[in-house]
Amino acid sequence: MPLAAVLLCVVLGLLAVFQLALILGAPIGRFAWGGQHEVLPTRLRIGSAVSIVIYALIGTVALDRAGLIDVVPDAVSTVAMWIVFGYFVLGIALNAISRSRPERLTMAPVSAVLAVLSLLVALG
Repeated sequence: MPLAAVLLCVVLGLLAVFQLALILGAPIGRFAWGGQHEVLPTRLRIGSAVSIVIYALIGTVALDRAGLIDVVPDAVSTVAMWIVFGYFVLGIALNAISRSRPERLTMAPVSAVLAVLSLLVALG
């Protein structure tokens, strides 16, 4: 489903902007990484940078699975999208149990949207 893949990439792009803001020191850490730090320490800023790379990889896999680009074999993108779906389902659970109320209320629903979109792409 190409539309689901594009929407998935849009949401991932917005999350990448959020992660970049965290890297640059924006005081919004209550929404990420357990919400323990308003401004992230260096180790979590590195984690945010890694997240951006992961988002780019997920976006590439999703676009490939939807047939919008062709960078990996179909079997790879098919299996990878199911792994991505599982990753986002796990993200729902982890965000839902966060000690940070802002993270629970924002990131658990975002993870749910990403899970649904990745499921649609995986089924594509």
